Amino acid sequence: VRPFAGAGSAAMPLWDFQGSTMVTSQYVRLTPDERSREGSIWNRVPCFLKDWELHVHFKIHGAGKKNLHGDGLALWYTQDRLVPGPVFGSKDKFHGLAIFLDTYPNDEATERVFPYISAMVNNGSLTYDHSKDGRWTELAGCSADLRNQNHDTFLAIRYSRGRLTVMTDVEDKNEWKNCIDIAGVQLPTGYFFGASAGTGDLSDNHDIISMKLFQLMVEHPVEDETVDWTKIEPRVSLLKSPKDNVDDPTGNFRSGPLTGWKVFLLLLCALLGIIICAVVGAVVFQKRQERNKRFY
Repeated sequence: VRPFAGAGSAAMPLWDFQGSTMVTSQYVRLTPDERSREGSIWNRVPCFLKDWELHVHFKIHGAGKKNLHGDGLALWYTQDRLVPGPVFGSKDKFHGLAIFLDTYPNDEATERVFPYISAMVNNGSLTYDHSKDGRWTELAGCSADLRNQNHDTFLAIRYSRGRLTVMTDVEDKNEWKNCIDIAGVQLPTGYFFGASAGTGDLSDNHDIISMKLFQLMVEHPVEDETVDWTKIEPRVSLLKSPKDNVDDPTGNFRSGPLTGWKVFLLLLCALLGIIICAVVGAVVFQKRQERNKRFY
């Protein structure tokens, strides 16, 4: 939290930074509003909490107007730290969790409204596809008007009992708005928190003003006590594959089993049911008519 002890290139207690990152008394600037820059800041202490909530006070701003700014900011809970790379200034094929605040639509065919917030869990095998704005590996996401705001902007990441929740406070209402809610998430303990940002042909100032971590007091099943949480692999038990993701202009996550071909099968079954009911009804009606004729 501010005021920060370090300034310029001086070290900050418990934090390391690299690349274009500059520390002032009031904010940590990961990238200036200049092209082809990347920077990051990482905590030195691994997190051994099984249930936690991270509040991030940030600011993304610059001189670029509509769609002439980029690329965005990433918040990390990962095994490796201080490794530069192509994913918003940090490494690809990471182990852990990433929350992306993407400000530029690289996919011209997308119907999504940017800036766009998305979540990704990786066990080191997945690659983030910038050309598709990470859509193939995205677990969930939402649109949020978080750039060039004159008021404070915040994001909260909560992880508790396998449930990942991301909330925003970017409308100057002093209240959290739900963005992402996913169950079945498994994250190890002992990973590191960090933030990174990158610019390309387009640019922005990406500032971190504070990062606050809270422990959540939650009861766990007895069997959880026998688990070595430092050894588990990051994973998500989804009812659908992230590759089933489709663009949604409203920014809503289309989760659950009613997606893709399952929706088609459901509609087909409903149509067949209607047809069968109609045929049965017609046969019954015809037999009643014949019985009435015989009676009269």
